[in-house]
Amino acid sequence: AAKFGVKAITENITEALKGFRCYERRDEAVKRVFPEYDPLTYKMKIAVKDTGLFSNLPPIFYLIIIDKDGNEQEKILPVKEYLQIVASSNFKQRTRMSMLYHHAEALHYAVIGTPNRHEQEQGFFVKYGDGGADVMPIGNLYKTQVYQLAKHLGVPEAIIERTPTTDTYSAEQTQEEFFYQLPFEQMDRYWYGFENGYPVSEVAAVMGETPERVEALFRGFERRKRTTEYLRMSPVRDYYGIL
Repeated sequence: AAKFGVKAITENITEALKGFRCYERRDEAVKRVFPEYDPLTYKMKIAVKDTGLFSNLPPIFYLIIIDKDGNEQEKILPVKEYLQIVASSNFKQRTRMSMLYHHAEALHYAVIGTPNRHEQEQGFFVKYGDGGADVMPIGNLYKTQVYQLAKHLGVPEAIIERTPTTDTYSAEQTQEEFFYQLPFEQMDRYWYGFENGYPVSEVAAVMGETPERVEALFRGFERRKRTTEYLRMSPVRDYYGIL
């Protein structure tokens, strides 16, 4: 922040999250899957791995817990528990955004959002959380373009080289493991071909894949866009009295 002349303010939102029972609600769901789970001695995360990536099936979510000795256990995460964990965890993003708007309104400023093209188009953001800003200056950039922009602006290498994470669960986790399932270099190329209507056979040839696998991947992209459309929608207004 100092490099670009921006005054940085650090806010502790831990007590606010405790007030919302954010972690308590999350851990209730985790313990229904792993009764032995204790947040003081275990770490946890949700992973999608590569399930459904090149097939016609939706991804499968796994709950993973890790004890203090590094031993991992994993189970397929039931829908009810998945929804409760995600809903509880989203308190964090929404509390952060509330704090951002507090400072923005106090200074009569606008809030600048950070989601990139993939996060916007694929729905990897929290509605009214990190998706709730006034301006989205990098919302049209692919991830590799975000890195190029960062280098052009002189962002410190230590920040550029840091592995992107969800910063949501206690165990270390990459965005690829939790959501995207592909390295960003590959995701950018596949997504460009998908949204620009390139023939599957042409994309497959460029990427060194089979047309069948690329076609399944594109169907997954379409499903992801469709199932996250509600995140990008404005509130529905009943102009015509049909609701």
